[in-house]
Amino acid sequence: MGTIQKGILGGFSGKVGTVVGANWRGKDVMRSLPKKSQRVATEQQMIVRTKFKLITQFLTPISMILKAHFGQSSGEKSRRNLAVSYHIREAITGTYPDFTIDFPKVVITKGELPGLQEPEVTPEAGGNLAIVWEDNSEQGLAKPGDLLLAVVYNPEKNLYEDRQSALRSALAYDMAVPANWVGDAVHLWLSFTSADGKTRSTSFYAGTFTIL
Repeated sequence: MGTIQKGILGGFSGKVGTVVGANWRGKDVMRSLPKKSQRVATEQQMIVRTKFKLITQFLTPISMILKAHFGQSSGEKSRRNLAVSYHIREAITGTYPDFTIDFPKVVITKGELPGLQEPEVTPEAGGNLAIVWEDNSEQGLAKPGDLLLAVVYNPEKNLYEDRQSALRSALAYDMAVPANWVGDAVHLWLSFTSADGKTRSTSFYAGTFTIL
């Protein structure tokens, strides 16, 4: 059953007959109900569907980061949609049906802010990743108060951890991960965001590390 939002001449939400009403990006829209296809999908269609499923499952846990920091929205394409499109196009390796994520090509944030200069990461006992970098606070749009964003992914457990606290001027940060990650190999991405969150650097793939 549909619900009228703003009187009889306004938009509506929900199902009415063969259409569905919704509000998308501030606009009242109406879509036809999808029909079940009786056709057998071609191999190319299966390739597209498999890639889309792989990427959406990989990116969904960090949707909030993508929505805030993956470039700029373009027309009706949201930042998250831009991120999905990029990763389907650039960050998949292997052949159908055995596709996998190409981790070095994954981009978590995208922008014009200068990133980390000469970053180094060292796993330390106790489940820490020791991250250091050089000072580039005067480079371009960079400021000492920019915030480090560290995102780590554990494929064994299919879990993410992210931290945003250290200042660019700190030049070091110890990232602690869950104790039950010890022995697991993880992937790490690093970037900076401005203090107000309006600008960000393009993320840097720091590599894969075994948690000690």
